[in-house]
Amino acid sequence: MGKVQTQDIRNIVLLGHGGCGKTSIAEAALYLTKATDRLGKPSDGNTVCDYDPEEIKRGFSLSAAMAPVMWNDTKINFIDTPGYLDFEGEVVQAIRVADSALISVDAKAGVEVGTKLAWDNATDAGIPKAFFINKFDDKEANFDNVFNQLKEKFGNMVCPLIIPVETNSNRFVHLATMKELTYAPDGMFTENDISAEDRVVAEKYHEALMESVAETSDELMEKYFAGEEISKAEVLEAIKNGLLSGTIAPIICGSAVKLWGIASLLNVSLASFPAFTNNEYERVIENGEETETKIDVNGTTSIFVFKTVSDPFVGKMSFFKVMNGELRRDMTLKNLRTEGTEKFAHFYVMRGKKQTEVDTLCCGDIGMIPKLSGTETNDTLSVGNALPYAPTVYPESVFTMAFSPKAKGDEDKISQGINRLLEEDKTLKYENNTEVKQILISGVGDIHLDVVISKLKSRYNTDVEMSKPKIAYRETIKKKVQVEGKHKKQSGGSGQYGHVKITFAPGEDLGLTFTQSVVGGNVPKNYYPAVEKGLLEAMQKGVLAGFPVVNLAADLFDGSYHPVDSNEISFKLAAILAYKAGLAQAGPVILEPVGLLKVRIPTDMMGDVIGDINKRRGRILGMNADESKKGYSIVEAEVPKSEMLDYAIIMRAISGGLGRYTFEFVRYEEVPGMVSQKIIEAAQKAE
Repeated sequence: MGKVQTQDIRNIVLLGHGGCGKTSIAEAALYLTKATDRLGKPSDGNTVCDYDPEEIKRGFSLSAAMAPVMWNDTKINFIDTPGYLDFEGEVVQAIRVADSALISVDAKAGVEVGTKLAWDNATDAGIPKAFFINKFDDKEANFDNVFNQLKEKFGNMVCPLIIPVETNSNRFVHLATMKELTYAPDGMFTENDISAEDRVVAEKYHEALMESVAETSDELMEKYFAGEEISKAEVLEAIKNGLLSGTIAPIICGSAVKLWGIASLLNVSLASFPAFTNNEYERVIENGEETETKIDVNGTTSIFVFKTVSDPFVGKMSFFKVMNGELRRDMTLKNLRTEGTEKFAHFYVMRGKKQTEVDTLCCGDIGMIPKLSGTETNDTLSVGNALPYAPTVYPESVFTMAFSPKAKGDEDKISQGINRLLEEDKTLKYENNTEVKQILISGVGDIHLDVVISKLKSRYNTDVEMSKPKIAYRETIKKKVQVEGKHKKQSGGSGQYGHVKITFAPGEDLGLTFTQSVVGGNVPKNYYPAVEKGLLEAMQKGVLAGFPVVNLAADLFDGSYHPVDSNEISFKLAAILAYKAGLAQAGPVILEPVGLLKVRIPTDMMGDVIGDINKRRGRILGMNADESKKGYSIVEAEVPKSEMLDYAIIMRAISGGLGRYTFEFVRYEEVPGMVSQKIIEAAQKAE
C-alpha cells in the first residue's frame, strides 16, 4: 500500500443491526481489491475483521476492526463494528474517527432497531450517512418494502442510487447513468442499456433520485423543473455535496457474499464520500468547553487515540487517527493529558490483526502503535502545543454483577486481567465493594459481561462465578427508649463491672450522636469513650438482619461503677448489652437505597415503561418531551435499587434497544413490611 494523500483517503464506518452483513461487506471489499485471497465468512470463523477467538467462537463481531483497501489509487479505511447493542462502546469510538457512515440493511428484514440506532449515532456525530441494502441473493429480499421503510423512518433525504432489477439476480441499475450493471462472479461488472421491461421500475426510482438531487442546489432545481437532463457527473457531485451537508443519504444495493454491488460501492465512495478535510474543522476541548480548530494537513502533528487493545502476546496496542499534520517515524509526541512523551519508532497500518509497518501516515489516516506506556483511549498526542480533541462519549455501564474466583489464589490473576480489559473497554467498570464484600463489575448488558468472563478465561486462564450483587441495606430505629446494660463478671482475683443507662432515639446525623447527661459521677468521665466505642462497634450490626445501623442518638444518663472491678472493657461491654436490648424495643426498621431513574424512550413506548416502573415500587416524578430528540420522552422516577438489578435487560426487551437510562443513588428509605420480612429471612438463611 503506497503513500497516499489526505484527499485520497476515505474513512467509512460500517454500521447496522446485528447480522445485516457489515463484516461481509468489509470482507467482500478486501477480496475484490485483492487485499485478501479468499472471501471469508463470519459463520466459518475465517474473516479478516472477526479475528478475536471470542468472535470466531460466537460467530459475530465484538469489537471494531480495520479493513483498509486500495481502489483506483484511493485508500478506503473501512471500520467494521459490532451490531449487538452490548458493544455500542466499540461503535461510538469508531464513529469518532470516521468521516462517513455506511449503514447496512438486510434486504429481507428491512429497518431494524440497529438501523435506527446506527442512524442516530451517526447523526449525533454529525457525519454523512449512506445505506447499503445487503443480501439481494435472498429470494425473499424486497427492495420496494425496504426503500419505503427507510423513506418513512428517515425522510426524503433517503434516495436510491443503485437498485436491483429483480430479487436474487446479479443485474442492478445505476440510476445516475440509467445503465444496467451485470456483476460477474469476480465482483466486476459490465454496463448495458436497460431492457424495455426493466425501464418502468428504473424510471420510477430515477425520478426519486432526481428529486433528491435537485434539492441540493438552486441550479439543479431549475434544471429539474425545466425538464433538462442532469448529467451523471452532476448527480455524483450533488450526492457528494448532499452527503456533506446532511441533505442526502444515498442507497446502494447488492449482496456482499456474491460480490454484487461492492465495486459500485467503492466507486461511489471515491466519487461522493468525503475525505477528512472536506469538513475543514475538528472538535477540540478548550477550557472545558467544546470548540473547533481548523485542520492543517501541513501543520503541527497531532493524533487522537480512539481505541486500545490489550493483546496477551503483543501487549497494549493504541489505535489512532492523524488529526493534524503528518506522522513520521521516530517523532516524539507529548501526551496532553499526562504531559509525558512517547516515541513513535514503529507504527503500523492494521488489516484485521495483520500489521504492516509504515514510515509515515498523512493527515486523516488511521494507524496503530504498540506499547505506549502512559497513553489511554481518548488521549491526544502532539508535537507541540495543541488543544486536546473532543473525547468519545461512551454509553453508561448500567448492568452490574458480582463475581468471585472459582479457584482460591486466583485473585491477583483476575485483578491483572480485569485491569487489562479496563484499558481496552471504556464501557467496563470495576469496584471492590468493601461494605457488601463483593467484587462488582458493570457493563452495558448481560452479553457484554458474559464476553468479559470468557476473555478472562481464554486470555488469563482464570475462572470466575457470577452472582447477583448484594444490596447495601441499613437499619435504624423509630422510637425513643431507655434501657440499661450491666456487665458483671467475677472469676477469682479482680472482677469486671460496668453498668450504664442509656436513652436511644432516632438521630439527625448519619452516624452515632453520642451525648452524656450523667450527674453525681455515677459513671466516671474516663469511661465515656469506652461506652461510645462499644456503641460504634455494635452499630456495625443491626438487630433485625445484621445490617449497619444509621441515624442513632444515644444519651448516657446514668449508671454505676466499682472502684476496683470497673475498667474500660467492662463499660464497653455494658454499652453493647444496652444497645442490643434497646434497639429491639425502639421500633427497628430496615432502610434501602433509593435512586433517581431517568429513562429516555420513544414516546409511544412510555406506557410500558411507566407500568414496569410501578411494578418495581417506583414513584413517577415527571414525564417530559425530550427537546434534543424528536419523538422521544424522558421519564423520571425514584426506584429502590434492589428492584433495578435486571433493568438493563428488561429495558432492552421493552424498547428493543432504543431506550436509554441512568440510575443514581439519592437516599435511604424505610422498606415496606412485606419486603422487610423477606430481607430478614434471606439474611437469616445466609448466616
